[in-house]
Amino acid sequence: MASPGAQPAASLILMRERRAAPPEILVVRRSESLVFAAGAYVFPGGRVDPGDVAAASARYGAGADAVADAAARIAALRETHEETGIAAAARVADLIPFARWRAPAEAPRRFDTRFFLAPAVDDAADPVADGIESSAAFWASAQAVLDDCATGRGHAIFPTRRLLERLAQFGSFAEARDQALRLPGRIIEPWIEQRQDGAWLCIPPDAGYPVTAELLARTARF
Repeated sequence: MASPGAQPAASLILMRERRAAPPEILVVRRSESLVFAAGAYVFPGGRVDPGDVAAASARYGAGADAVADAAARIAALRETHEETGIAAAARVADLIPFARWRAPAEAPRRFDTRFFLAPAVDDAADPVADGIESSAAFWASAQAVLDDCATGRGHAIFPTRRLLERLAQFGSFAEARDQALRLPGRIIEPWIEQRQDGAWLCIPPDAGYPVTAELLARTARF
C-alpha cells in the first residue's frame, strides 16, 4: 500500500540478452527541462495515472493492494511505450516485481516506485526518445551506464545507481528473474546515517544490492 504523501509510480526494466555479451537494458535520459532528476539516466517509467487505476480496477478489481499493483504494471508498460516507442511483449500479469523504492519523508518530491522486470525479444527495435520527457533512449549493459556515470558522461540518482549495480551482477535475464523471485518483497526507503567521515545515505544490507551506502555529499538523492 502506498505511503501517505508519496506519489505512486512505476518503471520497467526491460532486458535483452546478447550473444557473448552482458544483457542490455532499456535506458532513457530524462529531459533537461524537467524539474525532477533533470538529465539523469533512468529506466522508462513515471507516475501511475488515474486511467491506469481505472483500467486496473476494471480488470483486476480484487482489493486495494491488487489494484495498486496492477495499475503500476499498466503504468510501467504505458510509460515505456510513450517514452521510447517500444511496446514490451510481456503482458501485464507477466511482469516480475524486481524492486520497490520509496523516497523518505523529508524528500522534496516523494515517489513510491515499483520496478518491474521483463525480457525483450532478441530483435527488439531501437528505442526513440519522445523528446518531451526523454531526450535520449538506448540499449546498454548496466555496467556501461555505470561507467558513463563514473566518468561524468552521464549521471543517475541514488536509487537508479543502486539498481544498476544490482543488475550488473547478472549474466542473463534468468539470473535476474530468479533473484527477484527468491528475495522477499520489501520497500526500500533510504535513511541518512551519521558516520565518522560524514553523512551517508543507506539502504538495508540484505536486499540484494552490492552497494548499500554512499556519502551524501557525493550523491544525487531523489
